[in-house]
Amino acid sequence: MPHLTFCGLDIAYDHRVLQPRPWTEAQSTWAAELLTDAPEGPVLELCAGAGHIGLGAVRDTDRALVMVDVNPAAEELSLQNAAAHGLAERITFRLGRMEEVLDAGERFAVIVADPPWVRSAETSRFPEDPVLAIDGGGDGLDLARTCVDLMDRHLHDGGAGLLQLGNPAQAETIAAYAAKQTGGRLTLVEVRRFDRGVLARLTR
Repeated sequence: MPHLTFCGLDIAYDHRVLQPRPWTEAQSTWAAELLTDAPEGPVLELCAGAGHIGLGAVRDTDRALVMVDVNPAAEELSLQNAAAHGLAERITFRLGRMEEVLDAGERFAVIVADPPWVRSAETSRFPEDPVLAIDGGGDGLDLARTCVDLMDRHLHDGGAGLLQLGNPAQAETIAAYAAKQTGGRLTLVEVRRFDRGVLARLTR
């Protein structure tokens, strides 16, 4: 099984999940920074894959982490990676559709999300990647919108969501969606650009 170093962690993954992208260490680092001033409560990782982003975010904190993914391989690898670094006691994994596995009253201090953002018609451009991990629907943003909906429902007031997207245009679309869908409760406040994608910070 291949391994790579991510935020100082030895992360195992395989062909069943998306290979961790080194640039996404920035999402873990940003989340960890936000946690220093975030409300009390756990962290939620949506579309967890191998669990690397969430684990990198909470490693140097005492926060609990709830991971969510629909792929059974993600559960296997995420829990394996958590155990390898002594984090298993702080990790809970929810296997299933993300809109179905969270309780209505659950609230999180920070939510990190790495949804698929490739248009369905363009997934063939990335034959090395599992389709499940990259297919974002007609415009690439089907699951990103679901992540926004869940951030609105499950963030503590004063909490932050970090959403990974493909480009600034997608971030603009998501900003408009969040403003309309949540009535202004959830606002996109910052976008950071990288070579392989963007990170959007939303606050509630």
